[in-house]
Amino acid sequence: MQKYKTKKRFGQHFLHDQSVIQRLIHEIHPKADESFVEIGPGLGALTFPLLDIVNHLDVVEIDRDVIKRLEQRNNSKLTIHGVDALSFDFNQLLDQSEASKQKLRVVGNLPYNISTPLIFHLLESSSIIQDMHFMLQNEVVKRITAKPGSKTYGRLSVMVQYYCDTDYLFFVGPESFNPPPKVDSAILRLSPWQEKSLQAADEKQFSKVVAQAFSMRRKTLRNNIKKLLSAEQIESLGIDPGLRAEVLTVEDFVKLSNLISNKK
Repeated sequence: MQKYKTKKRFGQHFLHDQSVIQRLIHEIHPKADESFVEIGPGLGALTFPLLDIVNHLDVVEIDRDVIKRLEQRNNSKLTIHGVDALSFDFNQLLDQSEASKQKLRVVGNLPYNISTPLIFHLLESSSIIQDMHFMLQNEVVKRITAKPGSKTYGRLSVMVQYYCDTDYLFFVGPESFNPPPKVDSAILRLSPWQEKSLQAADEKQFSKVVAQAFSMRRKTLRNNIKKLLSAEQIESLGIDPGLRAEVLTVEDFVKLSNLISNKK
């Protein structure tokens, strides 16, 4: 098969390190009858090891040349969806009659330029997802899994942790890819909560509160969300209005959001 030339516009960095692939398979721990979907299969570094285990695999791929190469492998267990993952409806992959019994398991080496919007797109379908294992920029994985009070904790941390339990699994260096990216990578596991400890009454309002609270990191809650809540209202929740957003827990943001929703 002719050597494939990667395309910058798709942010392609293909994983080739067998030790990383095997470690990732071990972390995913796939079972034959589970419903798997891979985003951005590339040349199949993870795709074909998965197909050795599972009964069927859906893949979502936008690059027509990559699709042709996957089709040439002629694997009856593989279904290719030639679309942009950002606009793909992942609900269609589950047999509705089986939806209550089985959920999707999502994997992928995500292009760094679309990783955050793609994760948010998937979170819209979190009720049908069992877990997600992604290769991402190391810095992004650190931000998603950050704890309150750390320098990397911010809007992305709060929004993803509201929907999912987050785990930093392991580091992956640039030499594991072709071509090597200019940044380090890491493996992230996201497991949507079966039941949230606190539910936002209005999730759009919750998102707005989080965005506003982190709009100017050096300013306090009193200043950042004064158009939404007064200092007295913030204090009524047992939260100090003189604190910065970076020290608040996800639950704190839910409480702030719900107080606004209740006011309305």
